[in-house]
Amino acid sequence: MAFYKAITSSSIPHPSLSRHLQNAGASPSLLHQLHEIRSSVLSLASNSEYIFSGSQNEDISVWEKQTFTLKSTLRGHTGSVLALELAKEKDWLFSSSGDSSVRIWHTTKLTPLYVLSPYLEIGAGDLFSLSWCPSLQTIYIGCQDTSLQWYDFTGLISSASDSSLPSLNSVSSSSYTDLTSLSHTGTSTPSTGTRKAHKFFDSYPQYVRRPADIFAKNPSKSGKQGSSSPPEGEYLPTGYGLLNVPASNVIDSAHYGYIYCMALLTHDGKEKDSVDGSVQLATGSGDETVKLWDCTPNGPILVHDFECWQGAVLALVAHNETIYAGCQDGHVKVLDLETKTLVRTIIVQEGVDILSMSMVGSDLYTCSADGWIKCWSASFDCTASWQGHDGIVLSSCIDRKHPDPGCLVTGGNDNYIKVWEVNPPKPRKEDQRLLPRTNVNDTMTYALSKFISIPSVSSIPSNIEDCRQAAIWLKKCLNQLGAQTSLVSLSRYHQLDAHGTVAQLPTGEGQNPLVLGTFNGTKGDKPKPRVLFYGHYDVIPAPEEGWLSDPFTLTGRNGYLYGRGVTDDKGPIIAIACAAADLLSRRALGCDLIFLIEGEEECGSLGFRETVGRYKDAIGDIDAILISSKLPDLHSGVEGGAVVEPMFDMVRLLASLTDAQRRVQIPGFYDHVRPQTEEEKKLYKLLSDVTQRPAASLSSRWREPSLTLHTIEVSGPKNATVIPGLVKSQVSVRVVPDQDLDTITEALIEYLETSFKTLQSPNNLKVNVEHKADWWLGNLDDHWFKSLESAVQDVWGVAPLRIREGGSIPSVPYLEKEFGCRALHLPMGQSSDQAHLPNERISLKNLHKGKAVVEKFLLNIAEKCAPNAP
Repeated sequence: MAFYKAITSSSIPHPSLSRHLQNAGASPSLLHQLHEIRSSVLSLASNSEYIFSGSQNEDISVWEKQTFTLKSTLRGHTGSVLALELAKEKDWLFSSSGDSSVRIWHTTKLTPLYVLSPYLEIGAGDLFSLSWCPSLQTIYIGCQDTSLQWYDFTGLISSASDSSLPSLNSVSSSSYTDLTSLSHTGTSTPSTGTRKAHKFFDSYPQYVRRPADIFAKNPSKSGKQGSSSPPEGEYLPTGYGLLNVPASNVIDSAHYGYIYCMALLTHDGKEKDSVDGSVQLATGSGDETVKLWDCTPNGPILVHDFECWQGAVLALVAHNETIYAGCQDGHVKVLDLETKTLVRTIIVQEGVDILSMSMVGSDLYTCSADGWIKCWSASFDCTASWQGHDGIVLSSCIDRKHPDPGCLVTGGNDNYIKVWEVNPPKPRKEDQRLLPRTNVNDTMTYALSKFISIPSVSSIPSNIEDCRQAAIWLKKCLNQLGAQTSLVSLSRYHQLDAHGTVAQLPTGEGQNPLVLGTFNGTKGDKPKPRVLFYGHYDVIPAPEEGWLSDPFTLTGRNGYLYGRGVTDDKGPIIAIACAAADLLSRRALGCDLIFLIEGEEECGSLGFRETVGRYKDAIGDIDAILISSKLPDLHSGVEGGAVVEPMFDMVRLLASLTDAQRRVQIPGFYDHVRPQTEEEKKLYKLLSDVTQRPAASLSSRWREPSLTLHTIEVSGPKNATVIPGLVKSQVSVRVVPDQDLDTITEALIEYLETSFKTLQSPNNLKVNVEHKADWWLGNLDDHWFKSLESAVQDVWGVAPLRIREGGSIPSVPYLEKEFGCRALHLPMGQSSDQAHLPNERISLKNLHKGKAVVEKFLLNIAEKCAPNAP
């Protein structure tokens, strides 16, 4: 009887690797709430005196922080106020709107200063995002038409500061026009006219049958729909200048989607400069990318393009050397500026858009469309989570109170602005220049506990969905740790049918997908080595007899972790992924590590070769292959030839396969076995001294071919009085260098048929070959093996012993041939780990040191191993 379970939707483990460390009372206290009358709060900003809120009703509310009362309302926009940005050193507030304008307000006098129109006016569409650069005195505008525009106030400000001119705070309405005309970066005209109507954005419904005008979307401003002029005093009040972004200050198609968000990169509250001294700007878009720009006096220059692959990027925030990108489907991408790599993905809530983010020190606050606000520590753990609004949380900002960290201010479509008292993150002893880091060992065991809980038994038809869920979970796990991931359905595969002819069988449906993941190393001037890690997420059934705990619940006892697949092969997969993640967080991953994880290994890897061949170009060039698989104690490929097998005495035919010394009697069986060298003899002498086992026994186990009898099955009720009409038996043969697999197969069949004929039995004999896998031997002299051997010695403090090990991993020789490189086998478990048996386990020490060995190996090859020549 097998002990396994099918996963239901409610029991599928959550894919997030972030631990929930929230304690009772960890949620911030609500200090105050402000009510916007029938209007969603789309944007927020705050200075030392006021909280500014941009609303859907086209106004900006000004709230006095001391009394939490409405101080004033700034009117002028004729569309929703989508973004607010402060220029604190100038006492300016920028606001952008769906009316395709940017307005500049004085934050002390609460009066209008300028109206800035983008290039082509409302052809730019909605103006979703703003970012002010103090050093360049430039405002950057993210537009619906995918353009990035900017306006340089340097000429305007320098002119206004000239002693021969009146001060900006004391000029009359006519003086604004005079001042703006002095700017060399744009044009200005008196604010006496109105903007032009756009044929699309200002169009009426077709049934109205009216030409477009500027009030088509804003009937409330005109008193009635279709009015030709605005009410007195409501649109473009006199007293400020009208500025225009010139054509030279536009990057068309800066993204291939709306530019929803921006972030000026800062370090400890100051503008962050790039290597050449220019300020840097990040932009996020509906095209699922984040772009990094150097901001120069002549305009932005594209530096790098980060692919997020998780839906539109709706929110951006930067801290030191890290950009956090909030995406449409509930993921936050953590991007490292120095190495230009993705280092982590935080799953906030799958399928729920992240619309705003703010940071207090190293703590990240995410605001989502389900009304929830969550706080994430520098180690990517969730330290607070609460429902902040009854609807969608649309906006947020930090109201800073020195020396206190300040308050988190949030706005939603429930018409409320809420002020939360937040606690500062605890001081961190590590160098602040490093990336945020997690306790990788905790992440490793936490992730492994979730992985083990999925009964991905590939040989049981009822567990097909569990295997698919395991693949999906692993894809998300690798993605969170910093890899770009995808699922690949299997191709058709070929198999001999009962008549010996080739049958093409579909495997895309009802078969378990491959998981592909790429950890991209630090970008540099020279090519990086590329290592392929091969593993499998499927497991064999867990027999009920003998298990001391639920095989699909990770259980710790006496320094070991128990569970089906913990050593073969889920534990090594998670350990190696965490090794890559740790190197990423230290900016030390100098190679690309590609994960190729299949779900049919325990069933013969059907369709694997065809699928890898089909996706070989997507996988790319490979310089070395790493595997980490532990085979079970007394496995036929491991102990065959060294253990007395009394089952041979049960059947005369099978007994004829070996003699009394257990040597295989198939003619020519040993003819091509590679002779033992003097160096090998010395090695076996050393191994004999270490293991206290005879050298001949070790040689028989590790380098000689063997034959094993596995099962004998009989038909009928298996009653002692019934003679069975059918008897089946399973036999396996271990081949070694330099035996030819096809030659040995044919010799085995011929020997069985010949021996059966000598019995002169009236019964019939049928021999089927169900599975074949060729021998594989690693190269002990190349720099890849020496890098791995050196890593083992550095971590364990002793030189590793070089041994051979039996067992079938049929994909390894194929992968070597397909990618033209050598494979390296690094087992993390030990012979007593009970793989394929009850109470499968792995030592915590082995798991941690195995991860450390992989880290050291990847560091070694990045330093010493150049990519193979194409």
